Formats: sequence, C-alpha cells, structure tokens
Amino acid sequence: MDVSRFALPRLPLSRIQGIVGLAAGLLSIAGFLFSATQTYLGAAPGSGEVVTLVRDAKSDRAVSDATVEILTPDNAIVTTVKPDASGAARYSLKEGPYRVRVTHPRYAAEVRQVQVSSGQRAEVRVSIRPSTRGGSGSPFEQAGRAVDEGFGTLKRVFTQ
Repeated sequence: MDVSRFALPRLPLSRIQGIVGLAAGLLSIAGFLFSATQTYLGAAPGSGEVVTLVRDAKSDRAVSDATVEILTPDNAIVTTVKPDASGAARYSLKEGPYRVRVTHPRYAAEVRQVQVSSGQRAEVRVSIRPSTRGGSGSPFEQAGRAVDEGFGTLKRVFTQ
C-alpha cells in the first residue's frame, strides 16, 4: 500500500494562518449579517411577543422558578417557559388571543388573558401569592414538587 497517496500537502505556516484568518473573518461577517437581520427585521409577519413578569405579591421580588404556560383560549398548551432571573418570561407567538397561566409549588396559580398583535409586545404582570391550601397537596402535586426540586438541585450543581 502506497502511504504517499494519503499524505497532506506541505503548506507553509503563513499560508495556513492566512486560510484560518480568512475563514474566521467570513464567519464573523456571516454572524453579523444574521444578527442584524434578526434585530432589524424583527418577528415574523403576523406574530408578536408575550412578556410575562412574575413577582411575589408580598415582597415584590422576582420569582424566577415559576412555570409560565401559554395556552389557547380552549386551554391547549402552546408552550411552557421559565422566567429569567428578573422574573421575565418571553415568547414569540402568532397574533391572536391567549391565556397565560403562572404556577409554582408554593404559590397559588394565576391566569391572565392576553391579546397578541402583529409586531407588538404584550406585557403581562402577574403577582403571585403564597398558596392557602391546607396540607401538602395531592400526590401528583407532591411528585411535581419533588421533580422540580431535583431539577433545581442539578441545575445548581452544574452552574456553580
């Protein structure tokens, strides 16, 4: 077997550096063009953005570990989003009516109606109050809390 068929051509280091530099430059320009078109063209036609701000009703602090569900008027789940550290959850949707449901194991669920308009941002402010239910909830709620706590623990382990 002739090994020379598989040998790489000998290129000077300056030529390799030039090729890598050119490729990096082209990728940078492509990245700029992509981000610029996303910024200036905005959302797709016929769609808008829902921003849900989740706060604790007593302390007015952001609640970042709540679950925000966006539903159709017929209660079909469109998506589930988690708020960021500031308590804001964002999602782009086609224009139309929606319901926003905010849940958390230690708080009572809240539901709001929202109308999404094309090219607009609909802001929904939700102040959640501690749950007044007696006991520790149904077995399904207990299991849900256990899963949420497990994921929260894993997230803290891997983000430190």
